[in-house]
Amino acid sequence: MGFDPWDAAFVADPYPAYRELREQGRALWWEATGQWLVPHYADVSALLRDRRLGRTYLHRFSHEEFGREAPPPGHEPFHVLNDNGLLDLEDPAHARVRRLVSKAFTPRTVEQLAPAVDRMARDLVGRLLADGGGDLLTVVAEPLPVAMIAELLGVPESDRALLRPWSADICGMYELRPDEETARRAVRASEEFSAYLRGLIAERRKEPGEDLISGLIAAHDDEGRLSEQEMISTCVLLLNAGHEATVNTTVNGWWALFRHPEQLASLDSEKLSTAVDELMRYDTPLQLFERWVLDDLRVGDTVIPRGAEVALLFGSANRDPARFERPDALDLVRADNPHLSFGAGIHYCLGAPLARRELTASFGALLADGVPPLKLVREPRWRDGYVIRGLDELLVEF
Repeated sequence: MGFDPWDAAFVADPYPAYRELREQGRALWWEATGQWLVPHYADVSALLRDRRLGRTYLHRFSHEEFGREAPPPGHEPFHVLNDNGLLDLEDPAHARVRRLVSKAFTPRTVEQLAPAVDRMARDLVGRLLADGGGDLLTVVAEPLPVAMIAELLGVPESDRALLRPWSADICGMYELRPDEETARRAVRASEEFSAYLRGLIAERRKEPGEDLISGLIAAHDDEGRLSEQEMISTCVLLLNAGHEATVNTTVNGWWALFRHPEQLASLDSEKLSTAVDELMRYDTPLQLFERWVLDDLRVGDTVIPRGAEVALLFGSANRDPARFERPDALDLVRADNPHLSFGAGIHYCLGAPLARRELTASFGALLADGVPPLKLVREPRWRDGYVIRGLDELLVEF
């Protein structure tokens, strides 16, 4: 089986294809999307930190100068929202925005959320237990991170049901070759989510609270403050990035544990911290990360020219035997585990501490004393989509 992100069998198990890619070379041209695939850990790790690559090129070149077509005008609401977020900014704008966001989104912020995370995880598991089981995805995995991001932002409980559908529609644009219907949904969600946040920001300007939006409004330094668009894009990114990886790590992780019953049987609260990182490495929620080549660079014997796009294969890098001993084995006490699931370099995930806290809480609540062992009801299906890779459902019982 070759590299084919639109093939259901590949999406279900891409790791044999990754092994073939690593054997074929360090940078491989892939005609289907006009990208260079980079499958080795050392190269992916280095390129994430290499400033000759960028999430955007518009801080240095116009579309024409870079040999690329501008996005269709009808897609503008999505690109305005996306391009002003931390993930798609490059320095000096990235450094300025990240510095200001970090003034509001501090380690103390995560510490203050910890009791709410633990309480919410216990409550959700309690509901699953009361029903005798159900879909772990919709009952536990999705509600926890969405609720915590909503709590962080100060989104009223009555509005929280809006967030997940908006996020899902926007994230559809991060897949390879999204079609026009996907783009239409993403544009509509971008418009609606932006309008909602604009209203929430206006309310917090009048009556500041203890939430992150109030903190973003107040954040300033010698270079000024965040613009309204930067605040909106930051909030959307926190939701999208802050729950997609957590949701998929939860359900993908449990699916991995069900397939490794000896590892599941050995898992206890003392192993949770290493187990969470191992589950993120073993079945990476974000499989591919794209970067533009801003200046010619060499990967192995291949010169990749300016104007090209590289696809950094996180899933392959995290199973590279050159970096990980027994990479295809699930080892919940793996000590040496510098996985790349949170990225690296200036775009390292700002929300990584919160994601780890949520994952530890949800796995811990399901493994707590007094909670019967989980049992898989039937083998799950994988969702359409490869870049953000997760299960369509995970039906369980006690």
